[in-house]
Amino acid sequence: MSTKVIVSLVALVIAGIVGLQSVFTVQQTEQAIVLQFGQAKRTVLEPGLNFKLPFIQNVLYFDKRLLDLDAQPKEIIAADQERLVVDAFAKFQIVDPLKFFQKVGSENSARIQLLGFLDSNLRAVLGSVVSGEIISGERSNLMQLIEEGVNRQVAAQDYGIEIRDVRIKRADLPESISERVFGRMQSERQQEAAQIRAEGEEAARRIRAQAERDRTIILARARESSEITRGEGDGYRTAIFACSFGNDPDFFAFYRSMQAYEKAFQSQDTTMVLSPDSDFFKFFGDSTGETGAMSDAVAAPATRITDPLCRDGVYDLTNIEFLADSAAAPAQPAMPVQP
Repeated sequence: MSTKVIVSLVALVIAGIVGLQSVFTVQQTEQAIVLQFGQAKRTVLEPGLNFKLPFIQNVLYFDKRLLDLDAQPKEIIAADQERLVVDAFAKFQIVDPLKFFQKVGSENSARIQLLGFLDSNLRAVLGSVVSGEIISGERSNLMQLIEEGVNRQVAAQDYGIEIRDVRIKRADLPESISERVFGRMQSERQQEAAQIRAEGEEAARRIRAQAERDRTIILARARESSEITRGEGDGYRTAIFACSFGNDPDFFAFYRSMQAYEKAFQSQDTTMVLSPDSDFFKFFGDSTGETGAMSDAVAAPATRITDPLCRDGVYDLTNIEFLADSAAAPAQPAMPVQP
């Protein structure tokens, strides 16, 4: 390879290096400053291909997008002397890269400065209102005041930065105070529950007492009515017996003797010592009872019945009130027997 070719290749390489050092590209999310020996020469705000002096000038790039500023949670005393733990963050943007470079230099330095401004405005704004306004969801006005305060301080320093948004992520009571508050709330809820439970038990006792009184009254009236009806029934029973047996005294004597025999001889080990010709045995030998001790006696005349409902030994039940009511009442369905 000849010397001329080598020189050409070296010149070509040097030209390529110089060409690469002479151009730079700014992306859509970036903005740049061209520096010459540490001094800013020009600012590039639009994306595209740009040129600079090779080896003499260099380029610094700055983000054009919104940048995060996340503050650490801090304890703040509200206007009502209530302590709150507030966690906030902000969004900022570099609007003038030349001023930003001259006054701040880098994003880390900017964040340190902005955190101080954010902290001071948080304490000033939140310290002027009561804790209820901070904890409640209606705190957009407070965040707007904080944003305006930080922007005023940044504009006063001429940093080339603007605060675009400030948000309070969390505003709670400190853990020790929260435990006491939650304990107090729990105690209040337990007291309220105990009061409601006591009122319910009292109402239940009143209802049970009233139901028991109603039950006693209903049962007493039912027993009274049943006793009255039973008494009337016994009276009609006696009248029916008197009507029937008064018409035939001999049959009445026979019927009563049969009942006496049934009750007397129910037990097999019963021993009775009686005279064979006793009136008790007068129907044993003769169903007419004429062979007993009273066989020679004159038969008793029929008893005269003065009840107008008794006619020829038959008692008239058609006009008895409680029997008519019982016949007219619908049959009640049988209640199921609980196991």
